[in-house]
Amino acid sequence: MTDGATLTTEALAQRIGAIFRAHGLNAVQAEAIAGVIAAAERDACKSHGIYRIEGVLRTLRAKKVLGDALPEVSADDGTAIVRVDARGGFSNPAFALGLPLLAERARAFGLAALVINEGTHFAALWPEVKAVAACGLAGLALCPSYATVAPAGGRTALLGTNRLAFGWPRPGGLPYVFDFATSVAARGEIELRRRAGESLPEGWALDAAGAPTTVPEEALAGAMLPFGGHKGSAISTMIELLAGIMIGDLISPEALAHLGTTALSPRHGEVILAFSPEAFAGHRAGDPFARGERLFEAILDQGARLPSERRFRARAEAERTGIVLSGAEVALLERLLAEAGERGD
Repeated sequence: MTDGATLTTEALAQRIGAIFRAHGLNAVQAEAIAGVIAAAERDACKSHGIYRIEGVLRTLRAKKVLGDALPEVSADDGTAIVRVDARGGFSNPAFALGLPLLAERARAFGLAALVINEGTHFAALWPEVKAVAACGLAGLALCPSYATVAPAGGRTALLGTNRLAFGWPRPGGLPYVFDFATSVAARGEIELRRRAGESLPEGWALDAAGAPTTVPEEALAGAMLPFGGHKGSAISTMIELLAGIMIGDLISPEALAHLGTTALSPRHGEVILAFSPEAFAGHRAGDPFARGERLFEAILDQGARLPSERRFRARAEAERTGIVLSGAEVALLERLLAEAGERGD
């Protein structure tokens, strides 16, 4: 039996990056994705952590993503819209390339948008809004997925899990960040419950015939449900319009048709908006950041918590003591690296 290990975030990212490079991803692609996976493990977000490596490799082997892609910024048209072509690669390095320009335009115009096209999406959206907040800007990110969610009142998958994330900078502290799927739960949560042999809560999913189910396998073959009924369904549809149709990229049914399976990472676009709080506040009285802090304090004074507090606590612990991997997780990393040599990748 393989022993477990305790690694720093940087060491884990390097180990994951080595796996991706060994399987044929270039350094730009490998490092961007490895960093996101390592950060998820650091923050105890297992649904977006190490287990996602195999999905990346399946997508690469299926030739549904280009491992040697180099993203490219479109010619400057003088507007507040920054466009990055992911060139068939993952969207993560495309975001990293476009972020400095997004921040620059947001400071100049007060509001700017980063549009990513022709990308394969990986992981959640909190890395994007966290990075925008680190620039002193408020950020809003959204993207479709592939069709795995039935609209409210529907019976079959049509919408994606369609993530929505928001970040607000907090001077001297960690940002206010939330990131959620517009489905009742992320698809990765259902997969983790399947692997653990656990049932789903009622109201999460439908089976292939459109009947409610608590069996993960039936849910994965059927459809998830939107959170909040018609409200979540409406927000999910908005995301299809803004981050799919409006930017001329795939919506969730088209992304599923392109792949032919939900076992691969989805191909679609992404929109990230950046706002300058100072520019929007203009000359009106009150520092927007100070006012934001008073709102957060009022929330906490009632005994409520702010989003991401659990992640931030896990992050602080991991930065202090390291990321603890089980023997099975270490064995998975070793096996995936060895397989690259066996396949001749």
